[in-house]
Amino acid sequence: MSKNLIYINDFSKEEINEIFRITDNFTEGAGQKKILEGKTVVLFFPESSIRTRVTFEKGIADLGGKTVLFPPSALDKKEKIQDVMGYLENWVDAVIVRHSDIEVVKSMAECAKIPVVNAMTSENHPCEIITDLYSLSKLYKDIETKKFLFVGAKGNIGNSWKAASELMGFELEQCCPAGYELDNVKVHTNIDEAISGKDIICTDSIPDRAKKDFKGYQITLKHMKKANSGAVLNPCPPFYRGEEVSEDVINSDYFVGYGFKKALLPVQQAILCYLLVNNK
Repeated sequence: MSKNLIYINDFSKEEINEIFRITDNFTEGAGQKKILEGKTVVLFFPESSIRTRVTFEKGIADLGGKTVLFPPSALDKKEKIQDVMGYLENWVDAVIVRHSDIEVVKSMAECAKIPVVNAMTSENHPCEIITDLYSLSKLYKDIETKKFLFVGAKGNIGNSWKAASELMGFELEQCCPAGYELDNVKVHTNIDEAISGKDIICTDSIPDRAKKDFKGYQITLKHMKKANSGAVLNPCPPFYRGEEVSEDVINSDYFVGYGFKKALLPVQQAILCYLLVNNK
Protein backbone atom coordinates (compact mmCIF):
# COMPACT_ATOMS: atom_id res chain seq x y z
CA MET A 1 0.00 0.00 0.00
CA SER A 2 1.21 3.51 -0.80
CA LYS A 3 1.52 6.28 1.75
CA ASN A 4 -1.27 8.85 1.54
CA LEU A 5 -2.05 12.31 2.90
CA ILE A 6 -5.61 12.31 4.23
CA TYR A 7 -4.95 13.82 7.66
CA ILE A 8 -1.99 15.95 8.74
CA ASN A 9 -0.99 13.28 11.24
CA ASP A 10 -0.62 10.73 8.43
CA PHE A 11 2.86 12.29 8.49
CA SER A 12 5.11 12.31 11.54
CA LYS A 13 6.77 15.51 12.69
CA GLU A 14 9.99 14.22 11.14
CA GLU A 15 8.25 13.65 7.81
CA ILE A 16 6.81 17.17 7.89
CA ASN A 17 10.33 18.50 8.41
CA GLU A 18 11.53 16.37 5.48
CA ILE A 19 8.79 17.89 3.30
CA PHE A 20 10.01 21.33 4.42
CA ARG A 21 13.55 20.35 3.37
CA ILE A 22 12.32 19.29 -0.07
CA THR A 23 10.35 22.54 -0.30
CA ASP A 24 13.52 24.50 0.42
CA ASN A 25 15.16 22.75 -2.54
CA PHE A 26 12.38 23.90 -4.83
CA THR A 27 12.35 27.47 -3.53
CA GLU A 28 16.14 27.68 -3.83
CA GLY A 29 16.09 26.26 -7.37
CA ALA A 30 17.90 23.03 -6.52
CA GLY A 31 14.85 20.87 -7.07
CA GLN A 32 13.64 22.18 -10.40
CA LYS A 33 14.60 19.14 -12.43
CA LYS A 34 11.82 17.19 -14.15
CA ILE A 35 11.43 14.83 -11.21
CA LEU A 36 7.86 13.92 -12.19
CA GLU A 37 8.74 13.24 -15.84
CA GLY A 38 6.57 10.35 -17.04
CA LYS A 39 4.16 10.67 -14.08
CA THR A 40 0.43 11.30 -14.51
CA VAL A 41 -1.77 12.60 -11.70
CA VAL A 42 -5.58 12.60 -11.71
CA LEU A 43 -7.21 15.64 -10.09
CA PHE A 44 -10.77 15.76 -8.80
CA PHE A 45 -11.53 19.46 -8.33
CA PRO A 46 -14.67 21.62 -8.45
CA GLU A 47 -14.79 24.65 -10.74
CA SER A 48 -14.81 26.94 -7.69
CA SER A 49 -11.33 25.88 -6.55
CA ILE A 50 -8.70 28.49 -7.39
CA ARG A 51 -5.53 28.50 -5.27
CA THR A 52 -5.17 24.79 -4.53
CA ARG A 53 -5.99 23.71 -8.07
CA VAL A 54 -3.75 26.27 -9.78
CA THR A 55 -0.76 25.40 -7.61
CA PHE A 56 -1.21 21.65 -7.96
CA GLU A 57 -1.65 21.81 -11.75
CA LYS A 58 1.23 24.23 -12.28
CA GLY A 59 3.41 22.45 -9.73
CA ILE A 60 3.01 19.09 -11.47
CA ALA A 61 3.56 20.59 -14.93
CA ASP A 62 6.68 22.45 -13.80
CA LEU A 63 8.15 19.14 -12.61
CA GLY A 64 7.45 17.43 -15.93
CA GLY A 65 4.28 15.58 -14.92
CA LYS A 66 0.86 15.50 -16.58
CA THR A 67 -2.59 15.99 -15.08
CA VAL A 68 -6.08 14.78 -15.95
CA LEU A 69 -8.94 16.77 -14.41
CA PHE A 70 -12.40 15.61 -13.33
CA PRO A 71 -15.08 17.25 -11.19
CA PRO A 72 -15.64 15.64 -7.75
CA SER A 73 -19.15 14.67 -8.87
CA ALA A 74 -17.51 12.02 -11.08
CA LEU A 75 -17.04 10.06 -7.86
CA ASP A 76 -20.68 10.38 -6.79
CA LYS A 77 -22.15 7.59 -8.82
CA LYS A 78 -23.23 3.97 -8.46
CA GLU A 79 -19.83 2.53 -9.36
CA LYS A 80 -17.88 1.58 -6.24
CA ILE A 81 -14.78 3.60 -5.38
CA GLN A 82 -12.64 0.46 -5.28
CA ASP A 83 -13.53 -0.23 -8.90
CA VAL A 84 -12.82 3.36 -9.95
CA MET A 85 -9.39 3.14 -8.30
CA GLY A 86 -8.76 -0.34 -9.67
CA TYR A 87 -8.95 1.02 -13.21
CA LEU A 88 -7.17 4.33 -12.56
CA GLU A 89 -4.16 2.53 -11.13
CA ASN A 90 -3.49 1.09 -14.60
CA TRP A 91 -2.70 4.52 -16.01
CA VAL A 92 -1.89 7.08 -13.31
CA ASP A 93 0.63 7.47 -10.51
CA ALA A 94 -1.33 9.47 -7.92
CA VAL A 95 -4.75 10.96 -7.21
CA ILE A 96 -5.45 14.39 -5.71
CA VAL A 97 -9.05 14.83 -4.62
CA ARG A 98 -11.13 17.70 -3.31
CA HIS A 99 -14.46 16.34 -2.08
CA SER A 100 -16.76 17.51 0.70
CA ASP A 101 -17.10 14.00 2.14
CA ILE A 102 -13.91 12.75 3.78
CA GLU A 103 -15.30 9.20 3.74
CA VAL A 104 -15.03 9.24 -0.06
CA VAL A 105 -11.38 10.30 0.15
CA LYS A 106 -10.64 7.72 2.84
CA SER A 107 -12.28 5.01 0.75
CA MET A 108 -10.04 5.91 -2.19
CA ALA A 109 -6.95 5.72 -0.01
CA GLU A 110 -7.95 2.44 1.64
CA CYS A 111 -8.19 0.57 -1.64
CA ALA A 112 -5.48 2.38 -3.61
CA LYS A 113 -2.04 1.11 -4.50
CA ILE A 114 -1.02 4.64 -5.50
CA PRO A 115 -0.82 7.77 -3.29
CA VAL A 116 -4.03 9.68 -2.59
CA VAL A 117 -3.79 13.33 -1.48
CA ASN A 118 -6.65 15.13 0.25
CA ALA A 119 -6.91 18.59 -1.31
CA MET A 120 -9.77 19.57 1.05
CA THR A 121 -12.87 18.08 2.64
CA SER A 122 -15.51 19.53 4.94
CA GLU A 123 -13.58 17.80 7.75
CA ASN A 124 -10.05 19.08 7.12
CA HIS A 125 -7.58 20.80 4.78
CA PRO A 126 -4.10 19.30 5.33
CA CYS A 127 -2.17 20.78 2.38
CA GLU A 128 -3.29 24.31 3.29
CA ILE A 129 -2.14 24.04 6.89
CA ILE A 130 1.14 22.27 6.07
CA THR A 131 1.87 25.21 3.75
CA ASP A 132 1.12 27.70 6.52
CA LEU A 133 3.40 25.77 8.87
CA TYR A 134 6.19 25.97 6.29
CA SER A 135 5.71 29.71 5.84
CA LEU A 136 5.68 30.21 9.61
CA SER A 137 8.89 28.19 9.92
CA LYS A 138 10.57 30.77 7.69
CA LEU A 139 9.25 33.65 9.78
CA TYR A 140 9.98 32.20 13.22
CA LYS A 141 12.95 30.10 14.30
CA ASP A 142 10.87 27.77 16.49
CA ILE A 143 7.10 27.74 15.96
CA GLU A 144 6.74 25.30 18.86
CA THR A 145 7.25 28.21 21.23
CA LYS A 146 4.64 30.41 19.57
CA LYS A 147 1.08 30.84 20.79
CA PHE A 148 -1.62 30.36 18.16
CA LEU A 149 -5.19 31.63 18.23
CA PHE A 150 -7.87 30.33 15.90
CA VAL A 151 -10.86 32.66 15.55
CA GLY A 152 -13.75 30.85 13.91
CA ALA A 153 -16.18 27.97 14.09
CA LYS A 154 -15.30 24.31 14.38
CA GLY A 155 -14.81 23.06 10.82
CA ASN A 156 -12.17 21.93 8.36
CA ILE A 157 -9.71 24.76 9.07
CA GLY A 158 -10.10 24.70 12.83
CA ASN A 159 -9.83 20.91 12.88
CA SER A 160 -6.64 21.08 10.82
CA TRP A 161 -5.02 23.69 13.07
CA LYS A 162 -5.86 21.52 16.07
CA ALA A 163 -4.28 18.48 14.39
CA ALA A 164 -1.22 20.54 13.51
CA SER A 165 -0.81 21.74 17.10
CA GLU A 166 -0.94 18.17 18.37
CA LEU A 167 1.61 17.01 15.79
CA MET A 168 4.06 19.91 15.97
CA GLY A 169 3.68 20.71 19.66
CA PHE A 170 2.60 24.37 19.69
CA GLU A 171 -0.09 25.92 21.90
CA LEU A 172 -3.46 26.56 20.23
CA GLU A 173 -6.48 28.36 21.65
CA GLN A 174 -9.80 29.30 20.04
CA CYS A 175 -12.07 32.31 20.16
CA CYS A 176 -15.73 31.79 19.24
CA PRO A 177 -19.26 32.04 20.61
CA ALA A 178 -20.78 29.13 22.48
CA GLY A 179 -21.74 26.20 20.27
CA TYR A 180 -18.82 26.44 17.83
CA GLU A 181 -15.98 25.04 19.94
CA LEU A 182 -13.27 22.65 18.85
CA ASP A 183 -12.91 19.59 21.04
CA ASN A 184 -10.31 19.74 23.82
CA VAL A 185 -9.07 23.24 23.01
CA LYS A 186 -9.09 26.21 25.40
CA VAL A 187 -11.85 28.56 24.24
CA HIS A 188 -12.31 32.31 24.73
CA THR A 189 -15.49 34.25 24.09
CA ASN A 190 -13.88 37.72 24.42
CA ILE A 191 -11.81 38.67 21.39
CA ASP A 192 -9.61 41.23 23.20
CA GLU A 193 -8.67 38.77 25.93
CA ALA A 194 -8.11 35.99 23.39
CA ILE A 195 -5.66 37.95 21.21
CA SER A 196 -3.61 39.26 24.12
CA GLY A 197 -0.33 37.35 24.34
CA LYS A 198 -0.73 35.53 21.00
CA ASP A 199 1.77 35.36 18.15
CA ILE A 200 -0.19 33.86 15.24
CA ILE A 201 -3.86 34.66 14.71
CA CYS A 202 -5.68 32.46 12.21
CA THR A 203 -9.24 32.81 10.98
CA ASP A 204 -11.77 30.98 8.85
CA SER A 205 -14.69 32.40 6.90
CA ILE A 206 -17.94 32.50 8.87
CA PRO A 207 -20.68 30.10 7.75
CA ASP A 208 -23.89 31.87 6.74
CA ARG A 209 -25.77 30.13 9.53
CA ALA A 210 -23.33 31.52 12.10
CA LYS A 211 -22.95 35.16 11.02
CA LYS A 212 -25.38 36.49 13.61
CA ASP A 213 -23.58 34.61 16.40
CA PHE A 214 -20.14 35.80 15.25
CA LYS A 215 -21.07 39.47 15.28
CA GLY A 216 -18.35 41.10 17.38
CA TYR A 217 -15.67 38.53 16.53
CA GLN A 218 -14.20 40.37 13.54
CA ILE A 219 -10.42 40.83 13.72
CA THR A 220 -9.51 44.52 13.35
CA LEU A 221 -6.29 46.49 13.42
CA LYS A 222 -7.16 47.61 16.94
CA HIS A 223 -7.45 43.99 18.06
CA MET A 224 -4.14 42.95 16.47
CA LYS A 225 -2.31 45.67 18.42
CA LYS A 226 -3.13 43.68 21.56
CA ALA A 227 -1.14 40.66 20.29
CA ASN A 228 2.55 40.06 20.99
CA SER A 229 5.22 42.07 19.21
CA GLY A 230 5.89 40.52 15.80
CA ALA A 231 2.47 38.85 15.66
CA VAL A 232 0.87 38.02 12.31
CA LEU A 233 -2.65 37.61 10.97
CA ASN A 234 -3.10 34.58 8.73
CA PRO A 235 -6.71 34.32 7.51
CA CYS A 236 -7.63 31.22 5.54
CA PRO A 237 -8.76 32.13 2.03
CA PRO A 238 -11.27 32.87 0.83
CA PHE A 239 -11.58 35.56 3.50
CA TYR A 240 -14.15 38.33 3.42
CA ARG A 241 -13.32 41.90 4.34
CA GLY A 242 -15.98 43.26 6.66
CA GLU A 243 -16.87 39.80 7.97
CA GLU A 244 -14.18 37.78 9.83
CA VAL A 245 -11.51 40.44 9.11
CA SER A 246 -11.66 44.21 8.69
CA GLU A 247 -10.41 46.19 5.73
CA ASP A 248 -7.83 48.04 7.80
CA VAL A 249 -6.20 44.91 9.21
CA ILE A 250 -5.87 43.31 5.77
CA ASN A 251 -4.16 46.49 4.57
CA SER A 252 -1.77 46.42 7.54
CA ASP A 253 1.63 44.82 8.07
CA TYR A 254 0.03 42.17 10.28
CA PHE A 255 -1.51 40.46 7.26
CA VAL A 256 0.75 37.78 5.76
CA GLY A 257 -1.76 35.87 3.65
CA TYR A 258 -0.53 36.54 0.11
CA GLY A 259 3.10 35.84 0.92
CA PHE A 260 2.26 32.72 2.95
CA LYS A 261 0.20 31.21 0.15
CA LYS A 262 3.02 31.70 -2.35
CA ALA A 263 4.44 28.58 -0.71
CA LEU A 264 1.44 26.47 -1.76
CA LEU A 265 3.19 25.62 -5.02
CA PRO A 266 6.55 24.36 -3.68
CA VAL A 267 5.01 22.71 -0.60
CA GLN A 268 2.53 20.75 -2.69
CA GLN A 269 5.32 19.85 -5.10
CA ALA A 270 7.29 18.60 -2.10
CA ILE A 271 4.36 16.54 -0.82
CA LEU A 272 3.96 14.85 -4.19
CA CYS A 273 7.69 14.25 -4.56
CA TYR A 274 7.85 12.79 -1.07
CA LEU A 275 4.95 10.41 -1.80
CA LEU A 276 5.98 9.49 -5.35
CA VAL A 277 9.77 9.66 -5.33
CA ASN A 278 11.36 9.96 -1.89
CA ASN A 279 9.07 7.58 -0.02
CA LYS A 280 9.92 4.45 -2.03
